[in-house]
Amino acid sequence: MTDGKNGITYADAGVDIDAGNALVERIKPAAKRTARPGVMSGLGGFGALFDLKGAGFTDPVLVAATDGVGTKLRIAIDTGHVDGVGIDLVAMCVNDLVCQGAEPLFFLDYFATGKLDTDTAARVIEGIAEGCARSGCALIGGETAEMPGMYPAGDFDLAGFAVGAMERGTDLPSGVAEGDLLLGLASDGVHSNGYSLVRKLVEVSGLGWEAGCPWAEGTLGAALLTPTRLYVTQALSAVKAGGVHALAHITGGGLTENLPRVLPEGMGAEIDLGAWDLPPVFKWLAATGGMAEAELLKTFNCGIGMIVSVAADRADAVTAVLEDAGETVSRIGVVTGTSGVAYTGALL
Repeated sequence: MTDGKNGITYADAGVDIDAGNALVERIKPAAKRTARPGVMSGLGGFGALFDLKGAGFTDPVLVAATDGVGTKLRIAIDTGHVDGVGIDLVAMCVNDLVCQGAEPLFFLDYFATGKLDTDTAARVIEGIAEGCARSGCALIGGETAEMPGMYPAGDFDLAGFAVGAMERGTDLPSGVAEGDLLLGLASDGVHSNGYSLVRKLVEVSGLGWEAGCPWAEGTLGAALLTPTRLYVTQALSAVKAGGVHALAHITGGGLTENLPRVLPEGMGAEIDLGAWDLPPVFKWLAATGGMAEAELLKTFNCGIGMIVSVAADRADAVTAVLEDAGETVSRIGVVTGTSGVAYTGALL
């Protein structure tokens, strides 16, 4: 029915429903690629369905995690290199889930912007789908919010939500004991924490994002946008091998803050800082800012993205499983009977 009027439309207010629909159609193939046992519905419904029995669980406990990418997004937006931040978003969520002993099952994203650029949004969400595919996690839904007046032109924000499951009684950490060996899994760079400091240090250096990278080939911006490493399938294989008592994802707070989160009260760790080589990106950041070693350790992952606490008599077997899965593994320390993290050796 019509009264002949041609008044103001939603598009006039800055919200383009057609662009949103076009985005959904474009990303459907990427989402479909992440399908796994248990998925009952695809994109487009009011909600997404998942069958835990269909995923193979008999007495499951659900585990949930949510996170963002932080101010790493600022670099991605300013350089136009947005393809990897979707992987970052997934990694920040599913790497946390696996530390509880959970298998990631499904993922939902939230993409918010002032004016929807279909191509940019699609590249980001295709990156999310890639991260999900690599970690065995289905992208089963999400929200694209076009909010005029809320974001400057070209800006957007991301949030991610992951749900996983484990069989009852298999949660981690469990059984951490004095004498457990600590295996460090190499990171792929800065990952997604500490970027407010990274951006400050780049400003101090006087370099632009398109300047040549001081420690690697390509531009500085591209190097700093290296996606967060996904540890999910590798870590689950290690847990299945037996002897793993805890996993610690090294995110905000660095080694100093994150390892104690999985240690029982009254226990601590001794870390040998000479057990691995500090990657060049961290050497450059430290030199540029004249950073103290302690500040570096509590801000960045410093080359170790995940720590595995494993029974000493299982360390060789677990190391072999992780290396076969493509991880670079270093024996970086031991669990002690004294609270706190003590460091020996030197990073710098």
